[in-house]
Amino acid sequence: MIISSLGQGLLWAPLAIGVFITFRILDIPDLTTEGSFPFGAAVAVSLMIKGQTAITASLVGFLAGCIAGLITGLLDTKLRIPSLLAGILTMTGLYSINMHIMGKSNVPLLNEKVLTEYLPSWNLDIQTIILGLIVTGLVVGLLYLMFKTRLGLSLMATGNNKEMSSANGINTDGMIIFGYMISNGLIALSGALIAQSNGYADIGMGIGTIVIGLASVLVGEIFLRGHNILTRLVAMVVGAIVYRLLLTVAMSLGFPADDLKILSAVILVVVICVPIIQNRIQTKRQLKKYLQQMEAKDDESSTSTAPTKGILSRD
Repeated sequence: MIISSLGQGLLWAPLAIGVFITFRILDIPDLTTEGSFPFGAAVAVSLMIKGQTAITASLVGFLAGCIAGLITGLLDTKLRIPSLLAGILTMTGLYSINMHIMGKSNVPLLNEKVLTEYLPSWNLDIQTIILGLIVTGLVVGLLYLMFKTRLGLSLMATGNNKEMSSANGINTDGMIIFGYMISNGLIALSGALIAQSNGYADIGMGIGTIVIGLASVLVGEIFLRGHNILTRLVAMVVGAIVYRLLLTVAMSLGFPADDLKILSAVILVVVICVPIIQNRIQTKRQLKKYLQQMEAKDDESSTSTAPTKGILSRD
């Protein structure tokens, strides 16, 4: 169970990292996720059926997601459509595009060679873990290097303070579009990986992926905190793995597969509420400690100012 969750979590990790870029770095709620995830799966599976290798198909799936992010970014920055609505528009349009690409609602992979088959003939779970480690390692490593460059620093600066970044000569619209593209490219790559793992691409496989991504981000931030960008990227991988483990445990307890979406929503609610409750408890403790310190100071001051009996006192 743990080994299976580890492999699946690593395949979902690019999705979590993609959501992290828009949600945390750019502070943008991007619903393109639910369209770009099946978009990457549809493109990859369709290309594999037509004879392309799994590596080529996966890379093209990543580029397809970048195009989806480009469209959302242009709607947001150039047409000034609110980011939430821009993502919904792109997501809605991608539904029809995915149908045209696949030709039907579900396309299976029958005799096509998927990425895990390029690895030695080990157990399928082990192959999935090795593949996930390779892909996730490349994604985290390349993003870490990018965030150390002027481009990556400009992207983070735009997310922190758009007005100040623009005043310092940063093309903030370009940075936002770039963030959308990288985010949805990674999400589409995750879709391509999951489609190969499942053995099919389905038109409805993107439903609820934004909840999965957000839950993975928040779970990762609970288990691994830090301000360093490498730590934050690794936290997203940890969050994706822990999230899949939680779902696996829930299913082992007897929950049917049809309830996975509501379980995802419940997990998201829990991970949102936990930090809030922790902050409230910490605030109350700090306030109580402060009041105790103030009372102690008042007692000391009252003792020091109290009248004392002198040596020559008649009493």
